[in-house]
Amino acid sequence: MVDISVKNLTKFFVIGENLLEGLSFDIQEGECVAILGRNGCGKTTLLRILTGEMDYDDGEVYVNPHKRLGLISQIPVFPDGYTVENVLRCAYANLKQIKAKMEKLEQEMALGATAEQLRLYDDLTNQFQSGGGYEMDVEVDKVCNGLGITAEQRSQVFDSLSGGEKTRVNLARLLLEKTDILLLDEPTNHLDLRSVEWLESYINAFKGTVLAISHDRFFLDRVAHRVIEIVDGHAEFYSGNYSFYIEEKQARFDLQMKQYEQEQAKLRQLGFTVERMKGWGINNRTLYRRAISIQHRMERIRKTEKPKTERTMKANFAEKEFSGDLVFKTRNLGKCFGDRELFSDVDLLVEAGERIAIVGDNGTGKTTFLKCLLGEEDCTGKIQFGPTVRWGYLPQIIHFAHPERTLYDTMLYEKNCSPQVARDRLGAFMFQGEDVFKTVKTLSGGEQSRLRLCMLMDEKINMLVLDEPTNHLDIASREWVEAAIEEFEGVLLFVSHDRYFIEKFAERIWELKDGRIRDFRCGYAKYRSILEREAAAQQPVLPAAKPKKEKPKGGTKDTDKLIRRLEREIEKQEQLIADLDVKIEAAAADYVELTRLLQEKETAEEALMELMEAWENAQEG
Repeated sequence: MVDISVKNLTKFFVIGENLLEGLSFDIQEGECVAILGRNGCGKTTLLRILTGEMDYDDGEVYVNPHKRLGLISQIPVFPDGYTVENVLRCAYANLKQIKAKMEKLEQEMALGATAEQLRLYDDLTNQFQSGGGYEMDVEVDKVCNGLGITAEQRSQVFDSLSGGEKTRVNLARLLLEKTDILLLDEPTNHLDLRSVEWLESYINAFKGTVLAISHDRFFLDRVAHRVIEIVDGHAEFYSGNYSFYIEEKQARFDLQMKQYEQEQAKLRQLGFTVERMKGWGINNRTLYRRAISIQHRMERIRKTEKPKTERTMKANFAEKEFSGDLVFKTRNLGKCFGDRELFSDVDLLVEAGERIAIVGDNGTGKTTFLKCLLGEEDCTGKIQFGPTVRWGYLPQIIHFAHPERTLYDTMLYEKNCSPQVARDRLGAFMFQGEDVFKTVKTLSGGEQSRLRLCMLMDEKINMLVLDEPTNHLDIASREWVEAAIEEFEGVLLFVSHDRYFIEKFAERIWELKDGRIRDFRCGYAKYRSILEREAAAQQPVLPAAKPKKEKPKGGTKDTDKLIRRLEREIEKQEQLIADLDVKIEAAAADYVELTRLLQEKETAEEALMELMEAWENAQEG
């Protein structure tokens, strides 16, 4: 059954310049489809059209009228004084009405109930139960715990929250509403790692239809069944997750380029032949007619369009030479806000060339730790930097001293460079043509990050400090930032919830949790495996009553053979898992191979558990 159908959709904001042009696709019931495309290609506009919030100029749009549809990016206006708890409970408005009717009937029936009242009460009870009325509190707690909405926050007034916090609460409300079709517009932007992983699990278990816009490549790999990319207003289709999309897109590009080059070579050869035959045919009408015939043949050849390459930024950090091993060290570092302790007794040592990711739940103090380190916040303890260390800092929230200036003037005044140098540097960061005369305050969050990076890369630094560097960037821009960072040979210290980015760069993980920083001298994949092993070790082992199984036919001799065979298979399976561990460590920088190996290891471990259970049953027999 089709839940969403779009046929030849056209939408323009400027006459003659269509944002969406002839866009067509179908979404089947139960699918999770990712919508990709550069910033400004019309992804969010598409979702607003699907919800009816925005009109369109031509085409047909169908959304299953029997399904409940919810858009995450929309934050409704709630009455003054509404707390977060009130907002969450809005998801159960219908159940609350049923509950009120039940309570009214209970009062009326207290003095004696009629048959009609009993029938009506029974109907209401069934509706309340089937709608999940008796599990409301459990569901609210479950979703809030998963998305990191604390009990303290649930009592806060909704209007007092930040934009990111409101988005998170609204996401929780929509999940509680049991929406049939979820439209997600950058759902992971304001979530920490734990919340994103919980959301992935929720979507994978969700029975409805999901249409997701996201630049989180790890998230897309985990949840997307297929990809629709919007290119020049049209849809291109890929029948797999993000990793499949990347490989298939490159394969299509290579094939189209090969066809284009072959056709161009053939046309050049025929063109040369035509010119020669025309020259020879001045006094020979047969040769001349043959030349004209070849020319007509050239016109009939199907022309393959030359595939477009993405316009990319080309720039590198201007690095300062570093001497010595010590970059910085901390001793007994601590920070409190009133009675709340963010962290304390932090002793760390960083040496040349290290790449470190700081991870932790929202609100644990990761950004504050960076500010303490760089002297922007007061703290207790000691911080010592090496004598030749010079850092560059890209904060999460970017401020410009003069947002009323144009990009061009900002470069001239703040970087003290010549007009030509200013244009060249802005051009390298894809600010070209009239873009350089935009005012800074009109830029999007991603464009402001790009401008700040443009200014930062001109400085000679040997330590790069980044706070959520990929926020607000589309996938192409993220890949460019990653390419620039790969070329940087200094120390990299960053806060991020982008697991793809962490996996690619982190060689050391600092986890900020419960006021302490735990130091993991490994990459992200090994860090996650350590946490999983620790969580498994903490699970209480409950003795399970095993049903008695029949002894293998043939008596004790056959049982002994079975046990020996199982022991040999267990030994082989354990060796297979050990070999996979070695391969996983070697493939830490190859995300696609790493994902495949982790899945293979999970399957091998399940097989090992089945063999162990069979061995135990054989022993009991």
